Amino acid sequence: MSGKSLAVAAAFITAVWSSGCQDHMTPDRITGPGAGPAPTTAGALGVTASSVNRMDDRLPEDRSGAVFTLSNESSGNSILLFTRDRNGSLSWGGSYPTGGKGLGSGLGSQGSIVRRGDILFAVDAGSNEISVVRVDGGFHGVARVSSGGLEPISLTVHDDLLYVLNSGDPGNITGFKGARSGHLVRISGSTQPLSGSGTGPAQVEFNPTGTVLVVTEKNTNNIDTYVVGPGGKASAPDVQSSTGTTPFGFEFTSRGQLVVSNAAGKVSGMSSLTSYTVSTGGALGLITGPVADHQTAACWVAITGNGKFAYTTNAVSGDISGYSVAADGSLKLFGDGGVTATSGPSPIDMALSRGSRFLYALNAGGTSISSFAIGISGGALTPIGTIGGLPASASGLAAE
Repeated sequence: MSGKSLAVAAAFITAVWSSGCQDHMTPDRITGPGAGPAPTTAGALGVTASSVNRMDDRLPEDRSGAVFTLSNESSGNSILLFTRDRNGSLSWGGSYPTGGKGLGSGLGSQGSIVRRGDILFAVDAGSNEISVVRVDGGFHGVARVSSGGLEPISLTVHDDLLYVLNSGDPGNITGFKGARSGHLVRISGSTQPLSGSGTGPAQVEFNPTGTVLVVTEKNTNNIDTYVVGPGGKASAPDVQSSTGTTPFGFEFTSRGQLVVSNAAGKVSGMSSLTSYTVSTGGALGLITGPVADHQTAACWVAITGNGKFAYTTNAVSGDISGYSVAADGSLKLFGDGGVTATSGPSPIDMALSRGSRFLYALNAGGTSISSFAIGISGGALTPIGTIGGLPASASGLAAE
């Protein structure tokens, strides 16, 4: 990589599976030394471990985009930043400590880091907190607040509301106002339980209108829905049976249909996706499924912005399956047998760039991120490259 390219990567700045008092981090711009050597890369990227070893507090004005993940280390959680070139390839950008602690092992969830506008929200599963970081000409610590439960693993944001899924028994969801500014304040009476104990929750997410919350439970084969009322308070859960075993990750289409992966208890070749309608009252209605992808441990779901294509990472098979999504939400496996790309070992979280031009997959087994270009007409994935050297505990993925 040229010296100019390295300078751009370094200038991009680093940032990086209880109860209710706010613990504010400094509101000033945060700079300082990097948090260790840059990840190594493979494939088309060609960056070495010594490429970037410092932090800077400025973002280049001509940047193309970025991808973020969490180190999730028990000694201290950090947001790991990768700059995205116009062709979709990634370069190491640095790390930013959240001030909280990670879990030190995979979170088994989708949505542990989310970006809305110029704000990043991240879970600190080891310290039962949510960290808020503003990306605005640099990275600014905004706040770190209690998650309202144990082991937060998933976040969702709609307008000024944020809800967190706390997985530690007894699991719950808890709501906050202040998502627009990043100064989160817990909503009194918003905490609601899951279906019971030992549920193994995987994700919480708002529907596109912000009127219904959905939670998947891996251990019970349940999908919980909550109606969001005045003031952002969630109702008690409506516990419904999943059409498919081990419901895990999910995503809404732009039309409001719900697409859920079914990991099928990691039984070989039995993974699938199911699509549902979701009523204003939270009732699920089956559209199609389970639609098998003939792979193992389908867990995470991503849907393109136009709603035409859905992807799921098969964590045991080590590949990504693709589905076309009709206007009514019905699913059809890609005609080549479904597998549209081979990723690194144990692919988990996925994220789409803005405009859905590129898809990124975090590989837990290879501690790396794989990059793919998305075909405009058929949705097929074309490999771009892989960047490695992430900590084994890395979880979550967000992209722009």
